Amino acid sequence: MPPKKFGKKTKVTKASKVKRNPLFEKKPRNFRIGGDIQPTRDLTRFVRWPKYIILQRQKRVLLQRLKVPPALNQFSSTIDRNQATTLLKLLRNYTPETAQKRRERRLEAAKLKAENKQPVDTKAPIALKYGLNNVTGLIEDKKARLVIIAADVDPIETIVWLPQLCRKQEVPFCFIRGKARLGKLVGLKNASCVALTGIRKEDQATFDNLVKTFKAQFNENVSLRREWGGGLLGHKSRQAQELKQRAIEAEQLKKAAL
Repeated sequence: MPPKKFGKKTKVTKASKVKRNPLFEKKPRNFRIGGDIQPTRDLTRFVRWPKYIILQRQKRVLLQRLKVPPALNQFSSTIDRNQATTLLKLLRNYTPETAQKRRERRLEAAKLKAENKQPVDTKAPIALKYGLNNVTGLIEDKKARLVIIAADVDPIETIVWLPQLCRKQEVPFCFIRGKARLGKLVGLKNASCVALTGIRKEDQATFDNLVKTFKAQFNENVSLRREWGGGLLGHKSRQAQELKQRAIEAEQLKKAAL
């Protein structure tokens, strides 16, 4: 028998068994200053917003900085949330009839006429009138009983003269946020203005309350036609003015002490 070899036994570890792929190199992250961004960090400040959102925000800031004349500033005085809820609930009962309903109404009237029966009231139901030219004609003829104008029409020049026309013709009007909300009532994407030319008996009390409120708030409000808007300074400009004012006051105190 061959002699036994005595010596230290070598331990086989798990690390020696793991075979590493040379194609994939280990790249440890460095979360120190100037290194990688920590995974739990809020990245909203690093998001690049779409161009239209940037333009919306720049326009909003610009309108706050520049002095806005009363004719444009009046569009910022919209009705509050409770008034808008009541008004939209009322206007939903006066959505214009669709082409299919109009066709059915006319067919029914034609059948009754052909059978020599007593004709039913086949007149078109009371509905909202929309379209800038159509609403303008109704205001000029004093047929409109209430005009609702969207405050976010762009360009605003297309509708800026409409409030003054309503005041001249003594037609109650109001400003509401969201041209899309008016468009939804008449089956369009957007609507610059809508008008009511009639009202049903069951809605008369609600309508009278709204008209009374809107006349006092918009038609007869003199300050709305004279108040300028904008002219608000930014945070840095306000701080600079405050520092300047403190320096002037300190100088006056020194002169008074002498």
